[in-house]
Amino acid sequence: MQDREEVRIAAKKAIEKYGCGSCGPRGFYGTIDVHLELEEKIAAFMKTDESILYSYDLATAASTIPAFCKRGDAIVCDQTCNWGIKNGCTLSRSAVKYFRHNDMEDLETKLKEIVEEGKKSGRKRLNKRFIVVEGICSQNGDLTCLDKIMELKEKYKFRILVDESVSFGVLGKTGRGAAEHFGIDPSRIEIITASLGNTLGSVGGFCCGTNEVVDHQRLSGVGYCFSASLPPYLAAAGVAALQVLQHSRENLMKDLKENIAAMRMHFLNVHPKLRLSGDPLSPLAFLHLDEQGATEEEKQQMLQQICDDLLSKHDILLVVNKFSHLDRKHGVPSLKIVVTSSHTLQDIAYTATSLRRVAREVLPM
Repeated sequence: MQDREEVRIAAKKAIEKYGCGSCGPRGFYGTIDVHLELEEKIAAFMKTDESILYSYDLATAASTIPAFCKRGDAIVCDQTCNWGIKNGCTLSRSAVKYFRHNDMEDLETKLKEIVEEGKKSGRKRLNKRFIVVEGICSQNGDLTCLDKIMELKEKYKFRILVDESVSFGVLGKTGRGAAEHFGIDPSRIEIITASLGNTLGSVGGFCCGTNEVVDHQRLSGVGYCFSASLPPYLAAAGVAALQVLQHSRENLMKDLKENIAAMRMHFLNVHPKLRLSGDPLSPLAFLHLDEQGATEEEKQQMLQQICDDLLSKHDILLVVNKFSHLDRKHGVPSLKIVVTSSHTLQDIAYTATSLRRVAREVLPM
């Protein structure tokens, strides 16, 4: 989206009108009309009552979760969620249990444990209980079985937070994300968060839900209350990008689906020791290194060598998936691959061919 002429024009006009920065948090003097316009348009697009903007996407879930959960509450989180989500769970000081990705038996076991613990305490259930997942997992590119999770959520009377950062603009008939893909009404999901930096090509993040959910964050979301608001030109770019998504949705999503299929075809057998993961509907995929006897650090070094050679010899930028040293449940070393609707089939084929050559030089057969 950042290369679209209408998005660039909107950002330029906002700079000419407002300058670069907002000069303060939203609650003081950092609210500009374009912030309110973008919040209104996101809420209308996502079919929720309201939405709220955060100036940093990684801090969106990390602010939203502690705003609603505290000591004594319970969170059941997918162990493959991104670091921002896990950090939010930690900051909430709630009792956090992690379940194996898309393992419904493990999830139900964790939910039962929390319910049974509440019964044994002999107290009335006054604590809040949340399930936290991503629509498409940012650590492995898998599509979360949101329909099955919703059944368990309602069976055990939990609330749910769904992060649509990767799936927003990708899944569903109109690009609303995993919830729309599975035919789930937005009213059944208490909190939806997403990044503005993926599909919309801007910066920051948003959270949407009922009026009560959003209003509560305007006083309790630390990333909203104590951080400078999103620069107006980035909010204006978000408005323009959302309009492009709505007006050109069919062509954009058609091109994206074709590119995802091409990516999976070209990268599936790029090297015997590089294993492709990710859902066939996901624009995010990973190439995992299967090197017997190698430590994670050694795998990281080999993958980084591949990235360095691709950049120096073929002018292709790939990155090794990185994890926080504080994240105890992170994934394995891998090459991160992301395709967009703006890539061409030639781009994808050239990247795969170049990667195949470099991988043969770096990885012993």
